[in-house]
Amino acid sequence: MAAQEVRASEICRSASLLSSKPIERPHIEAHSRSTGTLRYPLILACICLISLASLHCGRGDDRTQPDRSTITALYAGGDEWLLGPRWDEEPKFLVFLPLVTFNENGELEGRLAKRWEHSDDYRTWTVHLRTDVRWHDGVPVTAHDIKFTLDLLSHPDVAWLNRDAFSITVLDDSTYTVTNNRTGHSGFAFSLTPRDPWNVYYPKHLLEDLAPKDFFAWKFWTQPVGNGPYRYVRHVPKTMMEFETNPDYYRGKPKIERVVLKFGGGSLLTELLSGNTDVLIYVDRMDLLKVADDARFRAYWDKDTWVFGAVVWNQRHEPLSEPKARLALTLAIDRREMHKVVNLPDGLPLFDGVFTERQYWRGELPEPLPYDPELAKQLLDEAGWHDVDGDGVRERNGTEFRFTAITPVSRLAESPLDAAAIYIQDQLRRVGVRMELQPLEVRVAYERLRAGEFEAAVMTVLIAPFGLQLWFGPDSPFGYRNERVIELIDAALETLDPDTMDAIYGELMRIFQGDLPMTPLFPDIETHVAHRRIRGLSSPFRSHPLMFIEHLWIEDES
Repeated sequence: MAAQEVRASEICRSASLLSSKPIERPHIEAHSRSTGTLRYPLILACICLISLASLHCGRGDDRTQPDRSTITALYAGGDEWLLGPRWDEEPKFLVFLPLVTFNENGELEGRLAKRWEHSDDYRTWTVHLRTDVRWHDGVPVTAHDIKFTLDLLSHPDVAWLNRDAFSITVLDDSTYTVTNNRTGHSGFAFSLTPRDPWNVYYPKHLLEDLAPKDFFAWKFWTQPVGNGPYRYVRHVPKTMMEFETNPDYYRGKPKIERVVLKFGGGSLLTELLSGNTDVLIYVDRMDLLKVADDARFRAYWDKDTWVFGAVVWNQRHEPLSEPKARLALTLAIDRREMHKVVNLPDGLPLFDGVFTERQYWRGELPEPLPYDPELAKQLLDEAGWHDVDGDGVRERNGTEFRFTAITPVSRLAESPLDAAAIYIQDQLRRVGVRMELQPLEVRVAYERLRAGEFEAAVMTVLIAPFGLQLWFGPDSPFGYRNERVIELIDAALETLDPDTMDAIYGELMRIFQGDLPMTPLFPDIETHVAHRRIRGLSSPFRSHPLMFIEHLWIEDES
């Protein structure tokens, strides 16, 4: 590589330290909007450098003879238990079918399940399976495989599920019922119904004689026999796993013949730019700027509706215990501009409370608090906070308006919250408030948070009912106490009825917007990058190349 090319690659690597996360476009465009003219010269300068550097490190030619029958995906996780029952490992969908999946409109459609019914309280579900699905060795998939899997995962030696939380009864080879034995979301059976597309099931005839005490060491997890669109070919530990189309797949043979998963070290973007991989999974949003001008690649995103980034205020500390102060701090943050700073997709909604998945996608969120720094200053003045000595920091009774915010930091990847925290620090400074940042390793940070040993935190908040109970229930580590909120969270934990859940979250949304125990910043966005020759992906409901690979095809661009 020429000297100037080496320098360009160094610029690419250095610029990646700024922050984190990509953008929604037909293909990726550079995020070159002004984020405040003179306020962010370093960010803007680095974006320019990245664009120049991409002429050297991001414009390599496509492989001279691309494989039109195979895609290679680089996966940053480990491979030892990749196809096991963990809910967050999408490669399992290459090999195993869930009961249901999402269509391109975000609606659930059947896979193993052909149809289903539920009781009035949503606690008991009757599931009718397809009768034309076979394991890769030719044996039919039946309801006995479903029961075997759930019994296995709830076996005391495995304990992946709580065995008392549900009961399952096989009615015939293609029909079974599953009942939640506990109330609502406080149990685990919710995730076993056709409302959840994340669970897969395993072949009874191959596993029933294996010892559950050795479950986590079974060779089956790296040499699987599934029932999905692809079947296992080979595995090189720590290096790669290869799959080929399942010719007996009930939906027809997939259009992409082979899939190779690559594991291990090295720069993910280098692998992509060099043509060694076609797909990157879970790409940092800011890292996408390095390939923003490279028309070979497209970015796709999806969203975890139950999770968002927020600033959480510990109400045990003055002045964060004062509603007027929390309101002023929220008004002082330009959250729409922040979305641009951390390179989120255009058009994401702003919000101040909590919501269900249905409310989010229907757009049933109330009007958010605006960005209004002048009103923020007025509220602080009214609360007795003034810059007495002209040093830029407000004071009251001789005490400065100053606090420290914890920021959980991962050793594996940067987070958009890292960049957001720096941005918020600057915004609050402009209204006379000092927020110091204390980066802590994720595990240490959340230990501090659960113990209530902090003043504020820029963190990820889980807003599913059990997450709300942890953070805003009767033992809230944030010092938040609202009896009606506690009642509503208890009610959310008790129900599985989606209409009832919407009503509960609607009331919680209004209370939180008034109380502001936290200031929501942006939803959790997950981004994947694929070579443009891979077609069939879309944002936000079919963005994951491995989860929806049976819908994809390769288009020759010669």
